[in-house]
Amino acid sequence: MIHILVHDKKDTVGVAVVEGIKAGQELVGWVMEDDSTIKVKAANDIPIGHKVATKDIKKTDTIIKYGFDIGKAVADIKIGEHAHVHNIKTKRW
Repeated sequence: MIHILVHDKKDTVGVAVVEGIKAGQELVGWVMEDDSTIKVKAANDIPIGHKVATKDIKKTDTIIKYGFDIGKAVADIKIGEHAHVHNIKTKRW
């Protein structure tokens, strides 16, 4: 079963495509760019449609989703952690 979707190998987050992801659960991510899969252990519960870190991300690092810069980390985000408005902000303002 695929739990997260990753468009590009350079993405630092994937998007949850199933409901009910719980902390400690082993997640399978489909990397669309090369039709490969990755595995990430969820560090938190992840709501459907929300992001999960696929790599360790340091505070101020650029967040890459679908191959594009979507903002910057305002806190360290460890692999498997929920990545959302509490730890990612836009660079627009």
